[in-house]
Amino acid sequence: MPSEDLVERLRRKYERLAPYLNEQTRAVWAAVEAEALGRGGVSAVAVATGLSRTTVHAGIERLGSEQAKGAELLHRQRRPGGGRKRLVEKDAGLLDVLEALVEPMTRGDPESPLRWTCKSTTKLAEELTSQGHAVSQRTVCALLEQLEYSLQANRKTQEGGKHPDRNAQFEYIAKTVKRFQAKGQPVISVDTKKKELIGAFKNGGREWAPKGEPVEVKVHDFADPTLGKVVPYGVYDVSANRGWVSVGIDHDTAEFAVATIRQWWHEMGRALYPRAGQLLIMADCGGSNGNRVRLWKVELQKLATEFGLMTHVCHFPPGTSKWNKIEHRMFCHISTNWRGRPLTSREVVVNLISDTTSSKGLRIQAALDTAAYQAGIRVSRQEFDAILLKPAKFHGEWNYAISPQAHR
Repeated sequence: MPSEDLVERLRRKYERLAPYLNEQTRAVWAAVEAEALGRGGVSAVAVATGLSRTTVHAGIERLGSEQAKGAELLHRQRRPGGGRKRLVEKDAGLLDVLEALVEPMTRGDPESPLRWTCKSTTKLAEELTSQGHAVSQRTVCALLEQLEYSLQANRKTQEGGKHPDRNAQFEYIAKTVKRFQAKGQPVISVDTKKKELIGAFKNGGREWAPKGEPVEVKVHDFADPTLGKVVPYGVYDVSANRGWVSVGIDHDTAEFAVATIRQWWHEMGRALYPRAGQLLIMADCGGSNGNRVRLWKVELQKLATEFGLMTHVCHFPPGTSKWNKIEHRMFCHISTNWRGRPLTSREVVVNLISDTTSSKGLRIQAALDTAAYQAGIRVSRQEFDAILLKPAKFHGEWNYAISPQAHR
């Protein structure tokens, strides 16, 4: 692979010359640079200029032609608009089909907006071709880059244990989400953001400030006995690209999690989905909203009955919680918005969350939840059996629905 320094020098040179080059001279210049670099030169030039390797090799062939023929070629240009049309222009649905193939398998760092994929481009090209979109593996690479995907390193795909039905569960969730969205029913992704210390403590990242005047914070990160920590629990509306965060000051329990969903429905959801009869919740397998937490299902039963909503839940498989959409569509932007800023008060946390936006139109509302939530509440067998719980045929422990109870 060509070094980054070499590619950057070639890119700068190309940017200076590009306005003075036509189609033919561009290929010949690229060929001259590639031959001068020797082994690996074609790859380096292609990466730096964005030209295909085929174009660079064509230029090298021209250089090997007779001088007279070469001069004649240099003076001949295609008329404007000539040449092959780009595939995305000839096949308007190509990008949508490609993203549909990749989306259920999305992986990556949840704190980064960049998306990653673990499906090989060769297999993607084969699947596209079988669906009537004839493309090469190299074209798939270019299209994925256009869609802001990047090839994932192997170490990213081996986080935690791998359940044999992990991919099947991702596909099940993707299909369920599409089905709900097609019917105009709300789909939300929920999770707890990490607890944050309140006070003059260092917060990761850097922020612009007058030179030589950094914000001074405490040396040690010992929790303030008065301010303590806050627990941000979030609800992300996948279809509307809107979010709600309840900033709790007590325990992170299932009661707190469902209370946040209830608050989201009162403040945002009901207005966005006035005709909703169902609700789909995507959640992790662990934490306060884990699939084995009985109190989570008891509280969801209360929610379903209160709002008259058939409440469906899909849990991500064990070891895959970081692929929850709320992580890379909402929480990462919150972290970016308050980077380098000490969270000196609960009000500061609420305001920074509420002011978080993204280039994709994300909007978030937040509020402080001062209620106390008791930890360690036990659910009796009688209480659990009263839940109108219907497990799905596919992994009923991960996928289930809770029906509203009849009001007495």
